Amino acid sequence: MIYVIRHGQTDLNKERKMQGRKGLPLNEYGIKQAKALKEKLQNIDFDFVFSSPQERAVQTAEIVTGKTAVLDDRLNVFDLGEADRLHISEVKMSGHIPDSSAYKGVEQPNSFVKRVFSFMKELENQYGKQELNILISGHRCTTGCIGAFFEGIPTDGNIIKFSSDTGDYKTFIFK
Repeated sequence: MIYVIRHGQTDLNKERKMQGRKGLPLNEYGIKQAKALKEKLQNIDFDFVFSSPQERAVQTAEIVTGKTAVLDDRLNVFDLGEADRLHISEVKMSGHIPDSSAYKGVEQPNSFVKRVFSFMKELENQYGKQELNILISGHRCTTGCIGAFFEGIPTDGNIIKFSSDTGDYKTFIFK
């Protein structure tokens, strides 16, 4: 079983600011969310724990499992470029992401999907035929993208709908 968890709350989440690669560690409430998630998943023995390299995702994975997470850059948060840390209400959007014509450094959605899917395909090739419990800790975008790996990319391109709330999880199985 694949357990895909979204990191707990940070102050940027609380302040409704865009949080990309300049993100913050978990705040007190985010730590409580991770501990609550640990309680929900306490009977699961995780064979593997993977995480985005962002501190908030690593903290959540390690609080939940009590194990050291293996970091993989392909699970990193979508690069928001110059829109990182701006208030959500101020950001000029292009669909579901910051407008790359208004902000330098915004990652291309196809590149993002390609890198996350690359991680998932590798995981499936290595472990897909085994009965294992694998935890993957990430962000709204990465957990949504992992959901899209299993469910397919929606016609509107909004993979975020597959994400869980902060400090929560979804499960998937390789077919």
